[in-house]
Amino acid sequence: MLALTRRPGTGLPFVLGVCGAQGSGKTTLARAIVAALTVQGVAAAALSLDDLYLTRAEREHLARDVHPLLATRGVPGTHDVGLGLTVLDALARGEPAALPRFDKARDDRAPCAAWPLAPAGCQVLVFEGWCVGARPQAEAALAEPVNALERSEDADGRWRAYANACLAGKYQRLFARIDALALLAAPGFDVVARWRGESEAELAAAEPGIRAMDEAGIARFVSFYERITRYILASMPARADLTVRLDPARRVLSL
Repeated sequence: MLALTRRPGTGLPFVLGVCGAQGSGKTTLARAIVAALTVQGVAAAALSLDDLYLTRAEREHLARDVHPLLATRGVPGTHDVGLGLTVLDALARGEPAALPRFDKARDDRAPCAAWPLAPAGCQVLVFEGWCVGARPQAEAALAEPVNALERSEDADGRWRAYANACLAGKYQRLFARIDALALLAAPGFDVVARWRGESEAELAAAEPGIRAMDEAGIARFVSFYERITRYILASMPARADLTVRLDPARRVLSL
């Protein structure tokens, strides 16, 4: 399995990155790890990349100034990377740190008063997200659209080029803080829409303020993630510290 060894010259916490497509079980796994470690007396916390989204006003600003598709949260360029680094810096100093939360019902960041606190002396942070640990594509790979969304709404490639440039820059500084990387590998992108639909239903049941997307909405939503998800599935297994291959029912096929 994973050796919990920190990078040379770093202090606490050990940062475990967990990457996986929508609906693959990242959040469930992160909670289980934190719960198991807590029972063993290990101070642990979890942070989701989804909770680092820019505010709605900030994304609307990007939509006006860069590309309209950036109003939709998801791709690199729609997260507050600096906020994530601030959290990691505080934990590295051994301080308690407020963990950001994003309110998906409002499509905006939750008030700071609603943020939970990671404990002082936190020993393990599980950092999970759909593109955690991802690397940028070669510029030539961006030329051809991968789906109808890119063909019709990003015909000149500005949106995907912006996301790729962000991923190549500040996101790599954030991902460099990961000590070990685990990938929950879907059997292919074709299952992601179904997994996302199941997650939508669960989210709507748990949080009454959220309306579950219909089939068309889900298909459009996962289109935002398709390019990078496909690239992750093709390239990350060769460098992840642990790859957990899943079948369409999310059963583990191999480690």
